[in-house]
Amino acid sequence: MPVSHDTKPAGHYTQPERILVITWRYLGDTLLVTPLIRSLKNAYPDARIDVLLPAGNVGMLAGNPDIASLITVPVKPSVFELLALIKNHYKRYDLAIATQASDRPALLAALSGKISAGFVVENNKKAWWIKRLLTLPLVFAENHRHAVIENLRFCELLNIDADYTVSPPQTTSPPTLPVVPYVVLHIMPQWRFKQWHAAGWLQLMHFFHERGYGIVFTGSPHAEEQSVLRGLQQQSGIPLLNLAGQLSLAELTHVIGHAKLFVGPDTGITHLAAATGTLTFALFGPTDPARWAPWPSSHASATPPFASWGSQRVGNVYLLQGYVDRSCLPCQQEGCEKHRNSHSHCLDQLSARFVIDSIDTTLGNR
Repeated sequence: MPVSHDTKPAGHYTQPERILVITWRYLGDTLLVTPLIRSLKNAYPDARIDVLLPAGNVGMLAGNPDIASLITVPVKPSVFELLALIKNHYKRYDLAIATQASDRPALLAALSGKISAGFVVENNKKAWWIKRLLTLPLVFAENHRHAVIENLRFCELLNIDADYTVSPPQTTSPPTLPVVPYVVLHIMPQWRFKQWHAAGWLQLMHFFHERGYGIVFTGSPHAEEQSVLRGLQQQSGIPLLNLAGQLSLAELTHVIGHAKLFVGPDTGITHLAAATGTLTFALFGPTDPARWAPWPSSHASATPPFASWGSQRVGNVYLLQGYVDRSCLPCQQEGCEKHRNSHSHCLDQLSARFVIDSIDTTLGNR
C-alpha cells in the first residue's frame, strides 16, 4: 500500500546505498533535475546515484560530480527494450525516483527500487495504478510550481534538505575562447512557436557590433538551423564566430560562462546559460515563466523566481516578453495556431528596441 505523505517510511532507504533518478523528457528538464540530485547527494553522501535518461540528453549531465553513472534509454523504447531495462534493474536500487508523471518512468521506478517515488496526475485515468505501483506517490502541485521546486518536493517526502543549485555540465578540456569581450546569441529554439523574428536578431547583432563586442552563435548542427544562421550572418555583414554544432554541452557551458552575456529563446540552452551565472536574457512567449523560466544561479528559495506575466529580472536572469494583452500570456499553447510550427503573436510583438534598451540599461547598471 502507498505510504502516507505525512509519514517517513521506516526501513533500509533511510541511508540508501544505491539511488536511481529517472528523467525522461527534454534537455531543459534534465538540467532542472540536478537540484534534486544534489540534494540526494548531500543527504546521502556515500550513496551511488545513477540517472536513467534519453541518450540524446546525456551531455547535459556530463562531468556532474554527484552522479556515478548515466543509463541511456530510447525516448520511446520498444516492449523488448523496456523488458530488458526491467530485467537489468529489477530491485537493484534502494530508492528509485521518477521525475515525470507518465507510465514508463513510474513503472521503471516501481520495479527498479525497493522504495519508489514518483509523480501522479490526480485526474489522469492512469493515476490509480501508478499510485498502487509506487511506494511514495506524489501528486502534482495544483498551482503548477516551477519545475525545480516541484522536483524538490521529493525532499519533503524523504525528510531531507533541499539544495536549489542547478548544476550545468563540466568539461576537463575547455575550448579556446575569443580574445575580445563577446556575447553569445542562441538564435534557434527547437520549435517554431518559441522563435523570435529575424529582424530583431539582426538589429541586436548590429547593436553589439557597434558596442565593440564579438558575437558568438551557438546552436545545433541541423541543416535548417545552419542555413538560418548563415543567412543572418550574410544579411548583417558582421564578422562573427559560428560555433553551432561544434561544441559539446559541457564545452558550450564553458563558452557561455565566460561571455559578457547570453541572449536566447525559451529553450534548454537558455536554462543552461542561467545556471552558469552569466547575465542571461531570455525571450519568452507562450510558456508560463512561473513554471519554466530559467532558474537564476543565486536563487535558493521555494518561492518561484518569476511571475507568470511581464518582463522581469531576478538575479542573473532577465526575462523579456512582448507587449500583448495580459489575458493572452501565458497561454501555454504551442503558438497561436496551436502547433509547434506556428508563429506566436507575443514573440512577433517583442520589439528589438525593447530588447536592446533592456540590455543597454542592464549593462550600464552593471
